[in-house]
Amino acid sequence: MIPHRSDVRIWLATGCTDMHRGMFGLALQVQQGLKRDPQAGDLYIFRATRRPGEGALPATFD
Repeated sequence: MIPHRSDVRIWLATGCTDMHRGMFGLALQVQQGLKRDPQAGDLYIFRATRRPGEGALPATFD
């Protein structure tokens, strides 16, 4: 279970995603595909194409 605030939306990508894009590539996918601000505080979860597992894009970039 991922703890989160009650006002955070969790977005789950239904298709497979190339995780080699890196953090900024995934953020660009959120901007272009969902028309959302990846730094707005929501959590985006992607499914890898080549191996089982998921990756999450956090709400902030440091």
